[in-house]
Amino acid sequence: MIQTTSLKQKAGQFFHILFPILVTQIALSAITFFDTNMSGKFGTVDLAGVAIGTSLWIPIQTGLSGILMGITPIVSQLIGSKKDKDVAFQVTQGIWLSLIVSIIVLLIGSFALSPILNFMNLEPGVRDVAFRFLSAISFGIIPLFGYTVLRSCIDALGQTRVSMCITLIALPVNVGLNYLLIFGNFGFPRLGGVGAGVASAITYWVIFAVALLFIYRSQAFVNLRLFRNFYFISLNSIKDLLKIGVPIGFSIFFETAVFSAVTLLMSRFDTVTIAAHQAAINFATTLYMIPLSICISLTILVGFETGSGRQKDARQYAIMGIGLAAILSLATALLLLFAGNHVAGLYSDEPDVISLIQHFLIYAIFFQISDAIATPTQGALRGYKDVNPAFIICFIAYWVIGLPTGYVLATYTDLGAFGYWIGLITGLAIGATLLLSRLIKVQRRYAAQYTQEQPQS
Repeated sequence: MIQTTSLKQKAGQFFHILFPILVTQIALSAITFFDTNMSGKFGTVDLAGVAIGTSLWIPIQTGLSGILMGITPIVSQLIGSKKDKDVAFQVTQGIWLSLIVSIIVLLIGSFALSPILNFMNLEPGVRDVAFRFLSAISFGIIPLFGYTVLRSCIDALGQTRVSMCITLIALPVNVGLNYLLIFGNFGFPRLGGVGAGVASAITYWVIFAVALLFIYRSQAFVNLRLFRNFYFISLNSIKDLLKIGVPIGFSIFFETAVFSAVTLLMSRFDTVTIAAHQAAINFATTLYMIPLSICISLTILVGFETGSGRQKDARQYAIMGIGLAAILSLATALLLLFAGNHVAGLYSDEPDVISLIQHFLIYAIFFQISDAIATPTQGALRGYKDVNPAFIICFIAYWVIGLPTGYVLATYTDLGAFGYWIGLITGLAIGATLLLSRLIKVQRRYAAQYTQEQPQS
């Protein structure tokens, strides 16, 4: 990354950072997309089972990955302030933290998974697929969280094309393994939806190994001397990482978990409704990769400019990113409005399921608009290391307002399952408004500090 002096240069650097991240996020989302899509082609029970398993796993994965992503603003600001020698130590501490987090997840999962699935009163076939799917995923938890730290470091250095290449390797590996293990082709066992879990676990090991090899041997990382020296775990460094990472992780968790909570609450509906809901959520999540990519880009760029003391530049990047996300949300809304039937057909061959998916996708249009504001705004706030207010805002918007509203509408009105979606839309809209207000406040505070420091310079 370099210092820019004009909007044209900023746009060039912004897209240079954004495009590889966008490709990476779409490819990562495509892994989940193909898991859901190919399981649905195998059968409705497998689609519902993978839907339940994914709804339990994704909030944990994204929330805890969010904690580990706290390394991004730390490394970005270190680079911006010319403290390159401190990067290797901080990344190593991130790896230590990822190992601790992985062990905790495995221990809790071994005791809690069966009781949770039993509590949901699922159909026996759906429960069996969900349990075995999550059991298979567990074998890839350690490399997945390790890769999250490595990728956060790579992206913070502006080497987003590296992450893109690694993920593009992962996608065909995952899809190929799905083809072999879900459907039992070429003599492999016919595992159905469970095969998607096995494929994902193997894929996690592949991307971790490739990322580690690249960081260790690539010329672009030689000066940082990553993993050239051994560092013992430092509780103070872990504490500093958690101060930034925990609010980020919880913010992500509250946003993703509310969607999963809705899926779990919808277990009282029939299998067709669960499958259609999950298919619609899955496609909406794929579209969400656009504002999420802008969010990650803004964390890197705003963090870099803030670390360098260039507050005006940081503000310009934030405006550029949020504006772009808003424009692109209109394009994705049109896609859902006019191509909903074709999208639904990607997930199922059953007419009743397709019709219901298409209906759910209409509600997903409103998700895109709110996400276009809320998600990039959070990215800018993380670049400023202003993470605690966003965590509180997300909790209130999604869990105090959104989910209860959805429950009331779904339970006490004729809206049924669609009531949950209306509740989610309400929470997302309120969250977007409050987050944008917080960003404006933070930018004004930094601008005031800059003005006070000017006479001294």
